[in-house]
Amino acid sequence: MNYLKSIVSSILLFLLFSCIGISQTWEEQFDQMLEQQFSSDIPGATVLVAKKGDIIYHKAFGMANMELDVPMETDMVFEIASITKQFTAVSILMLMEQGKLNLDDDITKFIKDYPTDGHHISIHHLLTHTSGIKSYTSMESWMPIWRKDLQPKELIDFFKNEPMDFVPGEKWQYNNSAYFILGYIIEKASGQTYEEFVEQNIFKPLDMQSSRYGSQSEIIKKRAYGYQKNEVYANAEYLSLTQPYAAGSLMSTVKDLFIWNRAIRTHKLVKQESIELAFTNHALNNGEKINYGYGWGLNEINGSPTIEHSGGIFGYSTNAIYLPEEDVFVAIYANCDCSETESVSTRIAAIAIEKPYPETKDLIAVNHSDLEKLVGIYDFTDGTSRIITLENNQLYSQLTGGSRFKIFPFKKNIFFFDNSFASIQFKETEGQVEASFTNRINKTTGIKTAKPIPVRKEIQLRTEIMEKYVGVYEIAPNFEISVTLEDGKLMTQATGQGKFEIFAESQTKFFLKVVDAQIEFMDNNTGNYDAFILYQGGLKIPGKKKN
Repeated sequence: MNYLKSIVSSILLFLLFSCIGISQTWEEQFDQMLEQQFSSDIPGATVLVAKKGDIIYHKAFGMANMELDVPMETDMVFEIASITKQFTAVSILMLMEQGKLNLDDDITKFIKDYPTDGHHISIHHLLTHTSGIKSYTSMESWMPIWRKDLQPKELIDFFKNEPMDFVPGEKWQYNNSAYFILGYIIEKASGQTYEEFVEQNIFKPLDMQSSRYGSQSEIIKKRAYGYQKNEVYANAEYLSLTQPYAAGSLMSTVKDLFIWNRAIRTHKLVKQESIELAFTNHALNNGEKINYGYGWGLNEINGSPTIEHSGGIFGYSTNAIYLPEEDVFVAIYANCDCSETESVSTRIAAIAIEKPYPETKDLIAVNHSDLEKLVGIYDFTDGTSRIITLENNQLYSQLTGGSRFKIFPFKKNIFFFDNSFASIQFKETEGQVEASFTNRINKTTGIKTAKPIPVRKEIQLRTEIMEKYVGVYEIAPNFEISVTLEDGKLMTQATGQGKFEIFAESQTKFFLKVVDAQIEFMDNNTGNYDAFILYQGGLKIPGKKKN
């Protein structure tokens, strides 16, 4: 829910896992990667893998409560965050089948005073994140109120007068306001609260005994406590669960989510033709596909289609993937929002369908001269630029504003990112080098330009100068960057990330080598430095030193 965290977290994001030998069984591989991420003394996770309707792996790792030394158990209850959206979407489809609403209904049918700026904003637009409505979790003014208990209409009134981001149907942009409004529409159409509707029409009929609308005040048996991390773990920031509402306030277990998955697949709640709408790759006004249905994202793993969704909320990180062709389901819930659940669940799913990531044993040799031909700046059709560099015969790829990653040759002119399905394929046509970047379902092409690769010159600073910059700088509540001086090196560490050195190019300006980002420390006119500006991806993000 922290929009600044989602912007900044890419600064220091690195892949988590080393290659695992093919000789291991899938269970051994699952155990190894999960034990590596969730050790016994830190916040943990519950994981479930099912194949053809049978649970083949269900384990817990790490701690459910660090203060009381309570180990994680498989039936622990978590806030599932945005996985809530699929429950909201199916609730809408249930009401559609009951004749209480239509997907083309304008939102003013249910919220008469909603300002649409003359546009038709339909329930379909809300379900597909194409409404153009401002997402309240992206508003800086939302931060001061996230502890308050609000009625649904109160929060709608909070964001409804914000300017629209785009004309409905013109663009896809993930939107918590849209699913919040859907929750209110469910209430108006059904005559029940959102909590009552989901409880009586989904949880009880499916016997999902551990699932419920979330609460911070009620006693919830087997609750896994939520944590956040800067340099050390801390209890998660308080968030009133009236705020995420139909966009992210449900709680559940991984086993209950498996029950939910089977019910959806066997059409226990809505007809097949209705649920197929949730799994349709819908399009924008111009016909461009958005890779999103209703409450689920659409992707693929090595050619196998997936239906999936992740979730992130204060103290929790979740992800669930279903592969319909192989009938494989993977869910992972973690009780620290610092935990990365999407990549590990994707890797588990890939192993379960016997389509694992490429491994280093498959590397081929490439001549240094051939690698040199690939070096340069590539401009891609999606508006991004990618820098390809070569150091010590190792090729690197770095998206503008992103981290620098090694890429490895697995086939002629095809390079893979380590422990990932992301790849770049190079092709030379009439003297022009082209690059095709693929990351699962996402594909884009680029052309090598004549632009010079920017080179930053590093200078040395005296220790007494660097000491002035040491401190903890707050980017947003519960998201900070710590600056430390260690063995003459200035180091930075963002909340939940690793520690990396920054290098001086002037007395106040520094740059990172692992990511395309710079930091400028700001003098408060007294000779002290109590703020900085982080430059990344065209953004200027301020940070203020904490006392």
